[in-house]
Amino acid sequence: AARRLVEVGVPVVTMNIGEWDHHGVLSNGPKSDIVTQMATELPWFDRAITALITDLDDRGLLDDVLVVAWGEMGRTPRINRQAGRDHWQESGFALMAGGGLRMGQAIGETDRNAAHPQGNPHTPEHVFAMIYRHLGIDPTQTIPDFAGRPRQLLDDNTLITELL
Repeated sequence: AARRLVEVGVPVVTMNIGEWDHHGVLSNGPKSDIVTQMATELPWFDRAITALITDLDDRGLLDDVLVVAWGEMGRTPRINRQAGRDHWQESGFALMAGGGLRMGQAIGETDRNAAHPQGNPHTPEHVFAMIYRHLGIDPTQTIPDFAGRPRQLLDDNTLITELL
């Protein structure tokens, strides 16, 4: 469905996949711990995202379409007492494919517990800068706020140079 929307000119397509929160056992019963949920959801997501990227590439659309799979934040490196994982702003991930980007690489790293970024971490604003760039919006531009004062779109508009 996402590919068909792209083919007819829809500029932005969003999708929601599976349960969105994995803090602990949900109302779905005792088999709804994070391990069981991920064992169900991740294979489905893997097949869906792979099919979308492959389909776009087969039709010659992948350079024109930026595919982003991204959660609202990372998750704690440890399972909590409710058999889930809590919000963790320190480390997360975004999958980006197409859009004329250099693909096939993992960028960034965390410590051995996947808790804290190491080296030169990229922030959500860097991902937004890449999305804006793809949409033809200059991430360094300013726009007037309600009082007419110039306001930057992003406080940090750094592009992820490894993808360029």
